[in-house]
Amino acid sequence: MRGIRGATQVAANTRDAIEEAVVELCQELTRRNHLTPEEITWAIFTVTHDLDADFPARGARVQGWGGVPMICSQEIPVPGSMPRIIRVLLHASSRGAPHHVYLRGAQALRPDLHHGVPFQVPGEGKPTVPSRKPARKAATRKPPRGPRPAGRRTTRGTRA
Repeated sequence: MRGIRGATQVAANTRDAIEEAVVELCQELTRRNHLTPEEITWAIFTVTHDLDADFPARGARVQGWGGVPMICSQEIPVPGSMPRIIRVLLHASSRGAPHHVYLRGAQALRPDLHHGVPFQVPGEGKPTVPSRKPARKAATRKPPRGPRPAGRRTTRGTRA
């Protein structure tokens, strides 16, 4: 099982524009991940608050995902967020590394995942991928405790 993400920016809040963008996104997700609709366990679509002319799931059914369980929801309307964005999270029963797909203006949301191409730092010729490792905490030592009470087990299982 693997989770695959994708997003696209829609040209306008119209049924045709939403359908066109979702069809393109779904086709790219299935193509790049070598998926058949039967391998998609479910899909969750979200839309920004400015898209309400149609459900993205309808566009996904139009392009062939008719048997895939899907649900649509609205994103949190964060001030200053990118407009007219449709996001999708797929759960697929297939193997291999996921190839996340970000199309149109949505490429700016995750430049590190766009088409699997490493993120380019502007002005530098060398691609970089942001680290996903958590920052290491500085080592801190606890002060030693007093003497151990009699009969207490130590870490080796012997009595102190």
